[in-house]
Amino acid sequence: MITSQDARLRAVSDLMVPATRTDAGRHEYDGLLQDLSPDGVRRGLAALGGSPVADPHDERQLSAFEHALWVRYGELELHRFDPTPHLENLDVTCYDREYAPAAERAAARRTHLAGWPDAVDAAIAALDRVPAPLAETALDTARGLAHLVTDEPPARAALDRLTTHLRHAARTGDPDPALGESALARLAGATEAVEVDLTALAARLDAERDAWRDRLIEACGRIDPAVPAEVTMAGILTDHPSPSGVLELAVELVAEVEAWTAERGLVPYLDGECRVGVTPPTDAHQVATLTMAAPYEPDGPSWFRITPPAPGWPADRSAQWLSLYNRSGLANIALHEAAPGHHAHGRALRRAAGDVRRTLHSAAFVEGWAHYCEQLAVEEGFRDGDPRFVASVARDALLRITRLACTIGFQARTMSVAEARHRFTVDALLAGPAADAAVHRVFREPLTMSYTWGKLAILDLRDRARAEWGSGFSLGRFHAALLGLGAPPLGLLDRALGD
Repeated sequence: MITSQDARLRAVSDLMVPATRTDAGRHEYDGLLQDLSPDGVRRGLAALGGSPVADPHDERQLSAFEHALWVRYGELELHRFDPTPHLENLDVTCYDREYAPAAERAAARRTHLAGWPDAVDAAIAALDRVPAPLAETALDTARGLAHLVTDEPPARAALDRLTTHLRHAARTGDPDPALGESALARLAGATEAVEVDLTALAARLDAERDAWRDRLIEACGRIDPAVPAEVTMAGILTDHPSPSGVLELAVELVAEVEAWTAERGLVPYLDGECRVGVTPPTDAHQVATLTMAAPYEPDGPSWFRITPPAPGWPADRSAQWLSLYNRSGLANIALHEAAPGHHAHGRALRRAAGDVRRTLHSAAFVEGWAHYCEQLAVEEGFRDGDPRFVASVARDALLRITRLACTIGFQARTMSVAEARHRFTVDALLAGPAADAAVHRVFREPLTMSYTWGKLAILDLRDRARAEWGSGFSLGRFHAALLGLGAPPLGLLDRALGD
């Protein structure tokens, strides 16, 4: 629990309540909703700052989060533009996790739902700049939240009021949801405590795309040199289990990737249990997620969740969605979500030193680490270099590269929605609802650029570690030093190399 001596960390946590409660496991925030009204945000920003903390790295990390919150809410005022933080504020699925007795969690859920009317009032007061496309995608999340309050009339009435507000914005809001190039660079740079040159990053992405495209072609050529890579890749994508078989295969793959990670000694901790389940309705747009036992919770299982096709989908739409869970691709997802990815990272977060590292997590590091683990598996010969697996990793890398390129292009207003969809179809080999979901994510989540950006930062640091440590370098040592920082902003990774 955050004590009175941790006033700066408390002020930061008060401005990111859902993440503090769920990702850090700070359950003193159970039942509480963040005040995202214009006045509430101003009060929260005014409370930031104070005396330095003792550890130099922790001071840098805490200061970085304070600055990022100021840019997000004080400078860019995203709580007036983006419905996402307001909808995350309402979400009560966090109480489904078994971190406390069921009665205690049920009571917290009731208290949380009782706060929905005030939180919705705050959201409606704040959300006066919502672009029409963001409002439209927010309505999908709101419909997911409606499944959570079928027996709670006051909460449901409040949600209906927010839905009405969002429908109005979807009809009358600005048709342009882009932040603009300077605002995106400012937001991304503040969030990750680093200067961001979007032009240079976009140029590096072109080189990354070409390299991974070559790797995909080489892998497909090893499978069948007589046909184009696109034809071979299409065959890999259609090799997927039935909707009812996806979960069963995922269970087998978690066991496989955990055994491989342990054998290689790639991460400092690989204890605990990683279970497999289905995503909740609020996350039905996600291909896969992992909910870990958070640092301040009693130990418990992580949950690797995936989203099988909805029962009523037409056969062609179901098949297109299931292509995301092709047998080789699902192995890569398991590496990302379970080991050595998110689940293993979560075990390290529970051992991180100090409240700052255990509470404040960079999304670019969290997702960058898991995406780095996919490339690591290719480098380290997972499945003896099976070309189907390598092709699937290459295709997923191309997906994340395309996502970052489209985020930069779309948010900088140099790429249209149609152009972004074309890029996902051509460069990442997505089709149908999978391509649509990828495009929607680009303008719904400006910082969905995290995956490739974070991976590249980790690879750059690994090159430095090899050069500076010389014969003392090993992957195990490097990963332990990196994960010992928790999940720091990308601009602070250099601390892993030592003084």
